[in-house]
Amino acid sequence: MKNLTTLLRSAVLLFASLCSIGNAQAQACNTSATPVAFGTYDPKAALPNDITGTVTVVCQAAVALLVAYTVKLNGGTGGSVTARKMITSGSQLSYQIYMDAARSVVWGDGTGGSNFNVGGYLLAVLVPVTSNYTAYGRITALQNVYAGSYIDTLTILVTY
Repeated sequence: MKNLTTLLRSAVLLFASLCSIGNAQAQACNTSATPVAFGTYDPKAALPNDITGTVTVVCQAAVALLVAYTVKLNGGTGGSVTARKMITSGSQLSYQIYMDAARSVVWGDGTGGSNFNVGGYLLAVLVPVTSNYTAYGRITALQNVYAGSYIDTLTILVTY
């Protein structure tokens, strides 16, 4: 009877150990991005200046498992996800990054009514899994700004 109890406890512990593998986290996720370079902006143009970029997430796990992650973008140097600004000396140029081609869903970090991109679940078996996300950029038309080179830097945050 004692051996059967010990065997049952061992079986339960083994089962618990196997179940916990399925809940393990990814060992590493890395990101990279192609810049959203708008090029020349004409403040007299009646149409917005649209462009796309790509955010790439590469995750690798030590065992086969499902990994959920989110990809968020901060507000840049202006600090506001819902009102992003590129800056040059003495002037600001408003722009936005969206999650959809219609440019209706702001890609943010969840603050100020912005959404964040939820990555799919990955099944990784010691092989890196790469996911690409398109960033849809837009500078609104008819902004009265100075001539110059405008820049902003966004930080990508991947939570897994």
